[in-house]
Amino acid sequence: MAKITEYLEDYNSSVKTQMKLVMFLDACDHVSRITRVLRQPLGNALLLGVGGSGRQSLARLSTFIADYKPASIEVVKGYGMQHWRDDAKRALMLAGVDNKAVAFLFVDTQIINEQMLEDVNNILNSGDVPNLYKTEDFEPLFKVGKLLCMEKGLQVTKMNMFSCYLGQLKRNMHMVLAMSPL
Repeated sequence: MAKITEYLEDYNSSVKTQMKLVMFLDACDHVSRITRVLRQPLGNALLLGVGGSGRQSLARLSTFIADYKPASIEVVKGYGMQHWRDDAKRALMLAGVDNKAVAFLFVDTQIINEQMLEDVNNILNSGDVPNLYKTEDFEPLFKVGKLLCMEKGLQVTKMNMFSCYLGQLKRNMHMVLAMSPL
């Protein structure tokens, strides 16, 4: 419990909006479980609990402990599918192009369109969201893919480059879905 409280203090000293949490034994257990899941290859988590039970806070703390880049969306007035697509693409590019481990926190209260769940499903299954990338987005993807193909001794084709990019993206992207049973 003392170690997780120490991580919480480190987290609070590094962000603007601090989390004022009381770390009791069950909360510490949940943080360690979430962190363990995130650190596994292709590790994704589904957190179930009613609003105010600490799902998001514990996920943020676990992301900090795992030393991953946090990603999430902020639904404000006027937030639409194009904003969602841009936010998702930014997180995917961070994981795939920049080769950073990313924990993407998605909460049930952020669902404004059923298509968002389709996109999350596609990220979990294949790492790719159909029609997400524009023509100009492919240049950095193929640059990374080409290097990965050369490392693996694969023929440098568009299909192989995109496949290598997706492999790196899937290794680095960790989805944390915080849902309510209600």
